[in-house]
Amino acid sequence: MATLIEDYALIGDMQTAALVARDGSVDWLCLPRFDSPAVFAGLLGTDDHGFWRLAPAARGPAPVVGEPPGRSQGRAAARRRYRGDSLVLESEWDTPEGTVRVTDFMPPRRNAAPCLVRIVEGVSGRVRMSSALRMRFSYGRVVPWVRREGGRRGTGLADRTVAVAGPDSLWLDTDAETYGSDLTTHADFTVTAGRRVTLTLSWQPSHLAAPPRPDAEELLRGTERFWDGWTAQCSYTGRWREAVVRSLITLKALTYAPTGGIVAAPTTSLPEELGGVRNWDYRYTWLRDAAITLGALLRTGYREEARRWREWLLRAVAGDAQNLQIMYGVAGERELAESELAWLPGYEGSRPVRIGNGAADQLQLDVYGEVVDALWLGQTSGLTPDARDDSTHILQMKLMNYLESNWREPDEGIWEVRGPRRHFTHSKVMTWVAADRTVRRLSRLGLEGPVARWRALRDDVHREVCAKGYDADRNTFTQSYGSSELDASLLLIPQVGFLPPDDPRVVGTVEAVQRELCEDGFVRRYPVTGEGDGLPGGEGVFLACSFWLAHDLALIGRPAEGRRLFERLLALRNDVGLLAEEFDTARQRLVGNFPQAFSHVPLIDAALRLGRPAEGEG
Repeated sequence: MATLIEDYALIGDMQTAALVARDGSVDWLCLPRFDSPAVFAGLLGTDDHGFWRLAPAARGPAPVVGEPPGRSQGRAAARRRYRGDSLVLESEWDTPEGTVRVTDFMPPRRNAAPCLVRIVEGVSGRVRMSSALRMRFSYGRVVPWVRREGGRRGTGLADRTVAVAGPDSLWLDTDAETYGSDLTTHADFTVTAGRRVTLTLSWQPSHLAAPPRPDAEELLRGTERFWDGWTAQCSYTGRWREAVVRSLITLKALTYAPTGGIVAAPTTSLPEELGGVRNWDYRYTWLRDAAITLGALLRTGYREEARRWREWLLRAVAGDAQNLQIMYGVAGERELAESELAWLPGYEGSRPVRIGNGAADQLQLDVYGEVVDALWLGQTSGLTPDARDDSTHILQMKLMNYLESNWREPDEGIWEVRGPRRHFTHSKVMTWVAADRTVRRLSRLGLEGPVARWRALRDDVHREVCAKGYDADRNTFTQSYGSSELDASLLLIPQVGFLPPDDPRVVGTVEAVQRELCEDGFVRRYPVTGEGDGLPGGEGVFLACSFWLAHDLALIGRPAEGRRLFERLLALRNDVGLLAEEFDTARQRLVGNFPQAFSHVPLIDAALRLGRPAEGEG
């Protein structure tokens, strides 16, 4: 039985991340980067594909040597939480013999080897603990050679356990005795009140000398100092501060520190429909997701992260700026070929498991608008010391030149349909955004550029969208030109300023989405029947779209209704404040990759909007 997606917590070092289940099992970890092959892939398979379980030993008869407790025997922690505003996870188990706490974290690297740290502390009584570490490289496919390497004579240092496979090596350091059985490394020990036992797992290229032994306690202090300092910069002080700060921490955790690129999620192939085929690799930087993340960071006081993302963008598109990809690798890589891992059965049998993402080659015209809008926000927020920055200006001109020639083309749209291209209304709206922000920037700063021509383009796009993307009989905008289908991306029309919130067409669109796309009050992206998206099966309600609706309700003068929806959405977060991409209303479960930046960003934006008094409110 797989662990529920919502039963996982996130730890990470801003270069990769691990998912830790309630039963103390680390079931997903890619090393050394977010998009590297997993060394623990049990999330998408079975225990045979890699895990590290650390929890109180199972009660009853002693387990067979070399046979780690199965999921059915695992005992979920009674309590868990992040320590303050940090990414340091604490899990506590209560047993008949006593209480024990496990602290899990990954320290920011600062040029050191990536390291997963687990500290076991006895709280009361006497608790027998069990650690079972099954290392499997290349997404669970490769069993490494494992050996023990002795500590230096006379130093009192314990032996180290080393696992090697091809270019990778893992180093386990612990003050507990270890033994190997059934291709698994075990440690059994007992903790009493106040006793601490540390276990650390470090990655190193296999051709290099042994990494230093981590000092777990010092790493814990340093990690807490880092997160205390970072969260202290948050400028948001509203009623939903806990949810906003946890979302900001999650976004920071999904930022690749060496470059500033932001991954959409740290996982691949967690299904949008349990047992279905809508399973995608989200360990890359979508320009759209990263651009809206930049906006959320700027609005809450985090200019350095926004500045570094802008620098990442300029590097990623250098040399071919007019032909944007919709996504890149975390260092700006363009080649993200999609393939399937046939040896992995998938989360709850959801196949195929994919790595890479074929949507990287799609045409999605809305991305140009999102990037230009992000650059505009950065400029108006004082992000650029020199408002006439040449690189940013050149990029914006290239993007507009491309759009001017291509905006009338059909595309795959924001939702990356794998069917025929269409004239998606949202794509045209974001073309208008690109033209609008560019005209405003050139006029504001007195920069050279065809302002009159692009002002005319802006007006042409606006007229066409209102004529071809609007259904007057139903008083709503539609998914694409000539279509009767709705699309939740239409909720962004008032948020980007295409039309004012009190425009009857905006109000009509919001109400049409509520009538036709809502399920139990939450929003689907679009009907999966009808014109569809070129894929079989269905999906859950989309959390980002539901936050957009809450945001829009405030804009059109129904803030109380928006707040009620917002509170319901907050209740879908798991016990440590994390959201996946979607929610299955029938099963009452989170689905899709986890945690999902595209869910946490609109949470922040909606909190900022809903926290403002509306007209007539005190």
